[in-house]
Amino acid sequence: MSRKELQKENITLARQVDSLRLLLEECREMLQEEKEIADDIIDMYNAPQDDSSAYSPQTTDSLLNLWYVHRLNNSLDEGIYNMDSVHFTSNVPDSVLVDRIKRMNAYVTVPYNEKVRDYMILYSEKMPTKMQHMLGLAQYYMPIFEETLSRYDMPQELKYMAIIESALNPVAVSRVGAKGMWQFMYNTARSYGLKINSFVDERYDPVKSADAAARYMRDAYRIFGDWNLAISSYNCGSGNVLKAIKRSGSNKFWDIYEYLPRETRGYVPAFVGAMYAFNYFKEYGMTPSQVSLPSHADTIHVRKMLHFSQVSDVVGIPLQTLRDMNPQYLHDIVPGEEGYVLKIPSSYTSAFVEREDSVYAYKADELFNPTVMQNLKESGTVDSERIVYKVKSGDYLGRIASRYGVSVNKIKEWNHLRNNNLRVGQRLVIYKGGHAPAKASQSTSASSSAKTSDSGSVYTVKSGDTLYEIAKKYPGVSAQDIMKHNGMKSASIKPGMKLKIPSAK
Repeated sequence: MSRKELQKENITLARQVDSLRLLLEECREMLQEEKEIADDIIDMYNAPQDDSSAYSPQTTDSLLNLWYVHRLNNSLDEGIYNMDSVHFTSNVPDSVLVDRIKRMNAYVTVPYNEKVRDYMILYSEKMPTKMQHMLGLAQYYMPIFEETLSRYDMPQELKYMAIIESALNPVAVSRVGAKGMWQFMYNTARSYGLKINSFVDERYDPVKSADAAARYMRDAYRIFGDWNLAISSYNCGSGNVLKAIKRSGSNKFWDIYEYLPRETRGYVPAFVGAMYAFNYFKEYGMTPSQVSLPSHADTIHVRKMLHFSQVSDVVGIPLQTLRDMNPQYLHDIVPGEEGYVLKIPSSYTSAFVEREDSVYAYKADELFNPTVMQNLKESGTVDSERIVYKVKSGDYLGRIASRYGVSVNKIKEWNHLRNNNLRVGQRLVIYKGGHAPAKASQSTSASSSAKTSDSGSVYTVKSGDTLYEIAKKYPGVSAQDIMKHNGMKSASIKPGMKLKIPSAK
């Protein structure tokens, strides 16, 4: 082998090692967060009812997400099955199903067995309402995925992974904090170049998250050399797939099936089921539902700070349409920095171009008031996400600081610790990323939504607000605190409503 060939092989091996290291780190992170959330939920039930410290943001978000999924599934009353034990019957003979799979001519090896058959029936016969909704969304999102996969010369069938990951919901949040249509954890997202800051979370960006997912899958394929294994690793991390390969003594998916985590075993069969249903939905009498997303969109390159309300009021694009097409912007604001874009329906492009200067000027002083902008920056970012960590046996400050990427001194500062001593069960406030938000100032300008009162603050509800988002603006105050302080029986709020904000405990 020549020197040049050796160098080329070394580069390839180095990339594979880097990919493996990254995926293993993601697996460790996910397992750790799952354990901590489970511990927090158990502690929450054991905690006194007035112990608000038991409710960490991760735990609350996880419970809310589980509640939302449960409500959504029950409202549709379909697709709720224990796929480990269920066995479906169908009027469509096995011979027809096998023939249809062959005619899909998929690049990714598509097997046929009883488990795959169950998922094919699930997606094509047992959840028509959900499927028709996803078919409607697919008309907007699938071309984005197809273009991305083509750019990386990858199998087009991989686009169906987004069905399994999020049902094409661009703002999906899992119980362990994975976000977006492609369900990226924070560290993995940052490793693949997705921006996450006070104003933007590109995990919610349909275009950029799809690009990151394609690169992730490309790296996984470099490790395993098999798309079924690469697809499985997307769900549970390469560490678990490698462990299953070692235990089974094989590198074939169906040989390692029983050695994979339970939730991962159905991932490839579900992938096949979704792909089948999307190819043959007409044979089952399904039609794509009408969705609010436009059939054609244009991309506007933003040159200065831009608020959705400026575009909506001046150009006439519905505010919700802008949010649906640009879910990555957390506060309806597109940062005025190079690289940020705004998606709008093509039918409004001419109007935007003609009135562009007016759009940027409209209410700019009010919308981008320095006080308002500072409050938004301090209202909570992923980088400065507040968590409450419960000290476990064997923990010490150095280990905890390393886990969350902060310094020991910061943890001591946030928790007013005079020394490094910890006790099991002690709760520590930690800000991921190391930047704690400044204490909420009670003095604001007349244009701010919050005004001071003798008992705290008064907040004027804006369009798109939720109690949870409002509570995040006031460190130490929860959504439940606001409801109790205002005598509210539900979390329903409306624009213009005045909410009294209690003082932080």
